[in-house]
Amino acid sequence: MEMKRMMMNIKTLAILATVTSMAACSSDDSNRTENKGGDKEGDKPVSSIVQSGNLLSGTLTAEETLESKEYILNGTVVIAEGGRLNIPAGTTIKAKEGFSSYLLVAQGGQLFADGTAEKPIVFTANSGTPKAGFWGGIILNGRAPISGEKADKSDTGLTEIDNAYKYGGDKANDNSGSLSYVQILYAGARSTADIEHNGLTLNGVGNGTRIENIYVFESADDGIEFFGGTVNVKNLLVVNPDDDMFDFTQGYCGTLTNCYGVWESGYTSTESDPRGVEADGNLDGAYPTHLRQSDFRIENMTIVNNAAGTTDNVDRMQDVVKIRRGAKATIVNALVKGTGSATDLIDLNDSKGSGNPDSSISLTNHLNIVGKELNGTLNTPWQAAGNTGADASLFSWTGYNLPAL
Repeated sequence: MEMKRMMMNIKTLAILATVTSMAACSSDDSNRTENKGGDKEGDKPVSSIVQSGNLLSGTLTAEETLESKEYILNGTVVIAEGGRLNIPAGTTIKAKEGFSSYLLVAQGGQLFADGTAEKPIVFTANSGTPKAGFWGGIILNGRAPISGEKADKSDTGLTEIDNAYKYGGDKANDNSGSLSYVQILYAGARSTADIEHNGLTLNGVGNGTRIENIYVFESADDGIEFFGGTVNVKNLLVVNPDDDMFDFTQGYCGTLTNCYGVWESGYTSTESDPRGVEADGNLDGAYPTHLRQSDFRIENMTIVNNAAGTTDNVDRMQDVVKIRRGAKATIVNALVKGTGSATDLIDLNDSKGSGNPDSSISLTNHLNIVGKELNGTLNTPWQAAGNTGADASLFSWTGYNLPAL
């Protein structure tokens, strides 16, 4: 995803705060601001985000536990520094339509959404005819390192969908809470082509955070995107993302284990370059000299493309795996299949910088490739026979019928 949030030093932010007081927030770098308190200016902190029985909105600064029932996400919910939201198993949260309908965990806040296989927690659209991009999504902002100029790892970035919230820092083990057995359906609303939600966005999230057993269905933009951080994610199923299944950028350094991405038969992306994996070393390729370029690991991955059709009227995804702009990836036990096709299987080339040739990839491919199997340079062989990919049995709790392989 291009034109992401720019990283700023404190002097720059002080200047920009004056500018943004006179202009609306936009994707333009000159209009990006920081709120040092972690809360958006003008929001009134509250001890409860529950309004009128089952409506959720506001900024939480205390601890609150929801009931195991149905709620309506009636706008933006922010868990500010010092706030903690506990969501019990079996809870359903239906979001009203719109870009401003989302849940954001600011630095120092915590979300504990711990479902079970029998009683998952469901975030979905408040609609009988839902579609991708109906509501925003879930955003976690932590204090773990991101790519930057500072050797002490104190660099910070600004949240794309609301620049009043920062992320990043020097705390690799930062803890933003826990998400387990959580379904995120029909998210990814956009404000502009450059300011848009994903299903799940992890901004500088630390490895003290527990994220596992996650299902993202029909998300506009990416299924999941990591902006720096060290968080590890396990057992992730992404179905029909409009853009990328798994996206890494801005110095992400962690492990994604047992991930499964699907484009279904008949699904059509609105993007011109949808990918299975997209990885940038730094933010948008604009900072090739930054310290801490992305260096991450994927273990046990399956990508299935049964779809045909994009805005370019081609019957394929752009790349299955795109490693570029200084990123280094270690991908173990990857399996790629499907009735569709892709332009390139593995692509390390980019006009803003190639991927690290020391990346290590072990991939078994059964998808039709119309371009190159390897576009660019890898210093070690990538082809493997007999890879089994993700353990599909770990996704039975979602109720989704995975395609036969």
